[in-house]
Amino acid sequence: MSTKQKNQRVVTLCECAIMVALATVLSMIKFLDLPYGGSVTAFSIVPLVVISYRHGIKWGLITGFAFSLIQLLLGSSTLSYATSIVAAVAIIMLDYILAYSFVGISGIFRNLIKNPVVAAVTGTIMVCVIRYIFHVISGCTVWAGVSIPSSDGLIYSLSYNATYMLPETIINSVVVFWLFSCLDFGSVQIERAKKQKRTVANTICSSTAVLSIMVAVIIDAIAVFGKLQNAESGELDITLISTVDFGFISIVTVIGIALCVIFAVISKLISNKNK
Repeated sequence: MSTKQKNQRVVTLCECAIMVALATVLSMIKFLDLPYGGSVTAFSIVPLVVISYRHGIKWGLITGFAFSLIQLLLGSSTLSYATSIVAAVAIIMLDYILAYSFVGISGIFRNLIKNPVVAAVTGTIMVCVIRYIFHVISGCTVWAGVSIPSSDGLIYSLSYNATYMLPETIINSVVVFWLFSCLDFGSVQIERAKKQKRTVANTICSSTAVLSIMVAVIIDAIAVFGKLQNAESGELDITLISTVDFGFISIVTVIGIALCVIFAVISKLISNKNK
């Protein structure tokens, strides 16, 4: 590794450390704090989105993982509600490690969507949806009978987690939109953003392409975990996997992918036409 590469690596590490610290401070500023976990923060994942977009998914995942460990330490009191060691491990993995580490893939659309604002906002929405899914799975399994009723645990989990994840998603997306409209995070040195030539049709098509996949994933998750919930105990029962309608899931997935491809192609054609 050359001296230049080593210096760049050090700079990147410093950026990651600063952004993790900033994200942690912002996570402590809460507009809403629910009693059994979950809160609406002051756009706490935005620093992680910036790192993922600037330096790629690898650094994004590393930063997200570091942030997840800090969030685990700050929220360790929730582990007292765990009814067993397995439940405690599930809470750690679903509500912290996986939920926050996956924020690190928010920069995945940098090379897929030409407009940096659309790419960053789409990535932000995507990771918020993924995080929501992890919290929902945790809610209808390990939290069933604790913070939500055992019966209809999935419905309650979807509702409970939506009360903070929906505003959290909106707040972070709005701040990312504004920040990436003002600054260019794709350059080596952060600069003022150049005015992007974009149309409303192009933005709508790009966003719809990704939204199609997100909706398909959410529907599939509900279809699977809704069947795996034991009607009597309200807990997750993997033996019920045979009752899952995989035909329906396949159809939803194919439609989601097809719509994503169609709108992505349309968006690309619009971009080429406007050049």
